[in-house]
Amino acid sequence: MSQSTLVKPALGIFEFVCLMALMTSLVALSIDAMLPAMNQIGADLGSDSQQQIHLIVSIFFIGMAFGQLFFGPFADARGRRETILVGLLVFAVGTVICMLSESMEVMLLGRLIQAFGVSGPRIAAMAVIRDQFVGESMARVMSFIMVVFILMPMLAPLVGQSVLIWFSWRHIFTLFLVVALIAGVWFFVRQPETLPKEKRKPFTWKVLYQSTRYILTHKAVMGYSIAMGCIFGAFLAYLSASQTIFQTIYQTGEQFPLIFALLAGSIGLASFFNGALVMRLGMHLLCHSALLCSIVFSLALLAVVFAYAGVPPLSVFVGTLFVGFFFIGVLFGNLNAMAMQPLGAMAGLGAAIIGSISSLLSVPVALIIDAYLIDNVYPIAIGFAVFCSLATVAARWATSTRMN
Repeated sequence: MSQSTLVKPALGIFEFVCLMALMTSLVALSIDAMLPAMNQIGADLGSDSQQQIHLIVSIFFIGMAFGQLFFGPFADARGRRETILVGLLVFAVGTVICMLSESMEVMLLGRLIQAFGVSGPRIAAMAVIRDQFVGESMARVMSFIMVVFILMPMLAPLVGQSVLIWFSWRHIFTLFLVVALIAGVWFFVRQPETLPKEKRKPFTWKVLYQSTRYILTHKAVMGYSIAMGCIFGAFLAYLSASQTIFQTIYQTGEQFPLIFALLAGSIGLASFFNGALVMRLGMHLLCHSALLCSIVFSLALLAVVFAYAGVPPLSVFVGTLFVGFFFIGVLFGNLNAMAMQPLGAMAGLGAAIIGSISSLLSVPVALIIDAYLIDNVYPIAIGFAVFCSLATVAARWATSTRMN
């Protein structure tokens, strides 16, 4: 899609960034606000398996993978606004099921429905951004959105901890409903539809097959999507096991949300840095530099963990992660923008398939890593080393096909 065919943004860049960040941050809120409560939820719902408790986070990404496959074609056929409406309604149903659950099985079912629904706002928001921006401009907007978006992972565990102090964990889901309502009302009052009816693609199996085949055989799209899945898989292993790492292995108690916020702040700092420089240096240079640095980080983390027999001092472990997460923060916005760049004519389906590929790849990666996490952080260090390296290989492959 050429720059001249892009829809002209209707909102100022500041309001647009804040709105899109809030819309997409429902995903982060639904994950990170749960972290302080996971052990309590497991105890209340009769689960004594840490692996099953970790599924409260991991299974969310499975639901998102299938939700994105549904809402991608839906967004291209019915428009961005209707996609957000349907997604928020499904999200609300899943949230109520979680709130009223009396067993871990019902909780996990609710989380699947929640994740399926939240895929609607996420896909529609990505498509709205792609409708109005492309290339480095999109990477710049995505980086600024990540700055606002990252406030949610920083604040959500603190909010979840506060809810646990004053109320029960069930009211964390009340919070989700309130934020979803605010995001929905703001979007429908302020953001016009960015996909006119004459540009919509009516759903047919033939069109779906042709579009999907194009995306799955586009080497640059697939290479960057696989790279994103590898990087996020290693990060998801840390994310879903973060309470086990900091509250069980390191015994940090109520300091856990503060440590989590500090590490999330590194990703926010990277996103701000990327947004400021991507127009000047280009997303490819920044991305491939960050990939190389991520390998250096993972090897340093591996050396530190082995030097201290699997449990380095908390300050050393957190300090190393803080540096490494900066490079991972540079990767998140750029890899997604680079994968989306060739897909302007099918932004909804493109965002869906890219998101699904990265999710379906990252969840097994995270589950494999976390299965070995018991009383040391060897699995986390090894996971970052292996999958940062694989991500670099995938991105190099995508770049070589792009240049040929």
